[in-house]
Amino acid sequence: MFDIRHLRYFLAVAEEGNVTRAAEQLGLQQPPLSQQIKALEQELDVQLFRRKPRGMELTDAGRALQVDAKHILGHMAKARAKVERTARGEQGNVVVGFTSSAPFHPFLPRLFRLFGERFPHVSLTLEEHGTTELVEGLRAETIDAAFVRSPVAESHGLSVHAISIEPMFVALPNNHPLAPVPGVDNFPPLALEDLADEPFILYRRHTGPGFYDLIIAACNRAGFTPKIAQEAPRLISTLNLVAAGLGVTLAPESLRSLQLEGVAYRSLKSDPGLTAPLNLACRAVDHSAAARRFVEMARAEARATKAAKEDGGNNNA
Repeated sequence: MFDIRHLRYFLAVAEEGNVTRAAEQLGLQQPPLSQQIKALEQELDVQLFRRKPRGMELTDAGRALQVDAKHILGHMAKARAKVERTARGEQGNVVVGFTSSAPFHPFLPRLFRLFGERFPHVSLTLEEHGTTELVEGLRAETIDAAFVRSPVAESHGLSVHAISIEPMFVALPNNHPLAPVPGVDNFPPLALEDLADEPFILYRRHTGPGFYDLIIAACNRAGFTPKIAQEAPRLISTLNLVAAGLGVTLAPESLRSLQLEGVAYRSLKSDPGLTAPLNLACRAVDHSAAARRFVEMARAEARATKAAKEDGGNNNA
């Protein structure tokens, strides 16, 4: 069967209408090119050109092949470009997982937007799961990268990169005695021990052990063991239960953007151990170039964000 090279030679002669000019275009000598065209005609058992004193004219069979040859070579060019983009990480699909609270951090929507602008041929598939499921997905290679709040050990081929750390706040029913009064600004931060007698609503430990253990440890440092009234399957669900008046909860600062009816927010006094990390977990070695691109970009954006904050702090000092 004729090969791609034969089609390129054929098209060059068809477009130039002259073997000599086609040979110059291809960087060949005329005799070898003429031999290749004859070999193609013999292979197909048809006459593709009528030889004339001043050039070559396509036969009906030649014109039919010209149409298909253009399509074939066009598809080949597109396939090659696609393969090359995929190898460079500029095309493909990246499955990104995240816990329920992660998308409320401004870093994630900004990263997704920038990645889409820089790599328009890479599709992002977004999935929400608990930390345990996300780690399992990374190891099973059904997820390429995951934004998690809970600590993830760098074992079994996984790497974890710090993205951001944000303070925690307390969410209370809006009719709670400790809730801020509407219209009154500058309520002082609450001390965690002020919540010692309150029923707590926590993110279920099996789903997000990091937050659960973080809050328990902070309460213990404040001198009490929290009374756990409810456990919710999602961090967002804890705020809904607060709105129902079932207790109080602690959540990352970025969730204050959720102005839920029935929920009031108070800042907490500084506790170095009571902060909400945002980490990016991925496979230590990934054969997907697109996934590597995503992780590289996420880490670069995190470094840039941190540097900008530090510069802003220095300028204000």
